[in-house]
Amino acid sequence: MIERKKRKGVTMSVADAARQIEDGMTIAVGGFGSDNHPMAVVREIVKNGVKGLTLIGAATGGLDLDLLIGAGCVKKLIAPYVGQELLCPIGHNLRKAAENKELNIWECSEYTLYAALFAGAAGQDFTAWRGGVGSSIPDLNPDMKLFTDPIGGKKQYLAIPALRADWSIIHVGWSDQYGNGQHFGAPFGDRWLARAADRIMLVTERVVPNALIRKNPFMTSISYADCVVEAPYGSHPFGAHGFYSEDLDHLREYVAAAEANRKGDTERWRAYLNRYVFEPADHVAYLERIGLRKLLGLYTPPAVTW
Repeated sequence: MIERKKRKGVTMSVADAARQIEDGMTIAVGGFGSDNHPMAVVREIVKNGVKGLTLIGAATGGLDLDLLIGAGCVKKLIAPYVGQELLCPIGHNLRKAAENKELNIWECSEYTLYAALFAGAAGQDFTAWRGGVGSSIPDLNPDMKLFTDPIGGKKQYLAIPALRADWSIIHVGWSDQYGNGQHFGAPFGDRWLARAADRIMLVTERVVPNALIRKNPFMTSISYADCVVEAPYGSHPFGAHGFYSEDLDHLREYVAAAEANRKGDTERWRAYLNRYVFEPADHVAYLERIGLRKLLGLYTPPAVTW
């Protein structure tokens, strides 16, 4: 009889997970707009004082990226958009860093970003892509090269270099202890951010038994992550599909602090960081600072069935 090896769980604390992110790494941060951002770990990265990161965002990156930029963690940004749409069309810290030439921005659009991630996930050095031909993208990003079909055609293509990350940090609704995570809503680009990374970290609202994951395997969007962090309300102040909506009051507070920083009021920005990042001892202390009444008021019922 063949004896099967017992699978090893990969759960760890927020603090231990964030310590995996070191100076100079390339990290991909999941989420889209106002939902599903791995904020529990993002705040801990800021608290650890990590520097020199290359940051890969989603097609619609949120203010989590702006926070990392404003905290001085990022040297290079790869993302077509960073903001909060109506609340903040462009992240204030991104704008400040870009205008002061403190940030290396790898220009891309949504489709060229995902083409680069596809190439990275497939183990290719680049991918040939028609999107972007005739636009200013190759002028703004010299890493992308125009070429003519080499096998007899006359069409032009854009050679888009592959993107790969050391770590991809993704927020999911729940995960088992072995790293199989399930989104409770649209995963948007999270799956490709994960597939183009050497290692995957999941921030999950709940760690659940593997039997529950196996009950509906078609929901599994991220498989075999290297690290699982259980953090209820781990996407706050953003929403999490099937758990809670975004905290608009807090997002407005963040936007006001970041705008003040852009305009030279660094004390107000520092006060925000101190209150919500540096002073809370851990994720639970952060939630206590937000307040139980506020958190319960954000609850939304699950939109999935099992």
